[in-house]
Amino acid sequence: MDEIDRRLIALLQQDATRPYAALGREVGLSAGAAHERVRKLREQRVIRSTTVDVDPEALDRGVLAFVLVDSTAWMGDRAEDFAAVPEIQEAHVIAGSAAVLVKVRTATTERLQDVLRRLYAIDGVSGTQATVVLETFFERPLDAG
Repeated sequence: MDEIDRRLIALLQQDATRPYAALGREVGLSAGAAHERVRKLREQRVIRSTTVDVDPEALDRGVLAFVLVDSTAWMGDRAEDFAAVPEIQEAHVIAGSAAVLVKVRTATTERLQDVLRRLYAIDGVSGTQATVVLETFFERPLDAG
């Protein structure tokens, strides 16, 4: 991956709907060459997906919490159990005092409490510690540079 690829990634992170002609102009390539580079980045799984950034409030998911999950067993083989909880946006096996860190979005704190109950139903989960986000200053994409 060279500097042009990195610039293309940064531009696509800002606006993934940008036409290839515009991308090419910004990095000094033709539209076809820009398209080919982006195609190769997708093929190589550097670009894993193209998504839409939606306001969670608009979908009634205004409560954001990060939950540390304690366990009595290795959780690395429990990905499907965590994925079965639709309110969980991300789940990460972590090093430290907890075994898993999950990012949860719900409509209310009562719904968050329900998610915590469902987490306890996962085999090996022995405890949780939820931190509710009051305000998000910013979220940024990965720096391709």
